Parts: sequence; C-alpha cells; structure tokens
Amino acid sequence: MDAEKPSFKRELLQTLPSLRAFAVSLSGRHDKADDLVQDTVMKAWAKQESFEMGTNMKAWLFTILRNEFYSQMRKRGREVQDTDGAFTERLSVHPSQYGSMDLVDFKAALDRLPDDQREAIILIGASGFSYEEAAEICKCAVGTMKSRVSRARTKLQEVLQVAGESDYGPDSVSAQVTTGARFT
Repeated sequence: MDAEKPSFKRELLQTLPSLRAFAVSLSGRHDKADDLVQDTVMKAWAKQESFEMGTNMKAWLFTILRNEFYSQMRKRGREVQDTDGAFTERLSVHPSQYGSMDLVDFKAALDRLPDDQREAIILIGASGFSYEEAAEICKCAVGTMKSRVSRARTKLQEVLQVAGESDYGPDSVSAQVTTGARFT
C-alpha cells in the first residue's frame, strides 16, 4: 500500500494546475478557486483508497471539484447576479491591448452561457477532456455533452459576433499600423 501513495501523490500534484484553472472558471475568483482546489485535494486525499490506480485521476478530481463547487453554491443559498455587468464594470480595469480586450469580451460571453453549456465548453475546450470524460464528470450522456458544447459554441459566436476567420486578429486599421503600411 505504501508503494501506491507516492504514485497517487505524484498524479494528484500533476493535476493541480488544471484543477485550479477549472476552479477559477467555475468560481470566477482566484481566492475562491484556491479554496476550492484545497477542499478538493483534502477530500481526494482522505478518499484515496476509493481511487483505483490506473484510472483517470484528472476526471476523478474534476468530479470532486465540480461536486464541491455545487455543494458550496447550495450552501450559500444564492449568488449575486450581475447580468448587466454593472458590478463587474466597477471592478474591472480597461485593458491596454486588443488581446486583453478580446479576453474580457470572451469572459463576459462565457458568463452569459447557461451553467451546463459553460461547464461543457470549459471541460472540452479549455481543460482538454474528451466528450466521454466530460460526460462522465457531469454525469450525463455523451450525446448530451456534444449538444451542450455545440450550443455553447453557437451562442459564443453569436454573442461575440464572430462569423469567420476574418473576425480574428487586428482590424484593417490596426493591421496597417503593425505592418508599417501607409494610410492613403
């Protein structure tokens, strides 16, 4: 049994960056995300005998984290709604670069997605899980997961007003400035 603990510990530690990223995406705050990851690690460590070595540690930990997040949400009873972004506007700093502004726009669009779609797109698109793994984490059918991701992508394109590749990168004026082209 002692031989399994270092392997369990090693796998657990390797998953921490992904766990934290997922926790930040769920909670929206780094301090809450750190607490959520800590709670997840503590629960996983206490229940390590129920984990079967050789199976997907990342999916197991993401499931624990997700369940812990929703348990905490239920305990709070309600969360502050900021649908018009008024509260966020007072806390945010305007970015100095277009990429930062695009990221802010993307985060706002992501926040507008229903919880199940946001969770699906984060698991598949940002965390690198397969549809099967994400479906297992969310306890739903693979087809349901695919549908959620598809609807999330469509909604993000709509909210961000993205129609094609030309909508990415600098606009025509910025492109001229960055490439040294002269205005005519």
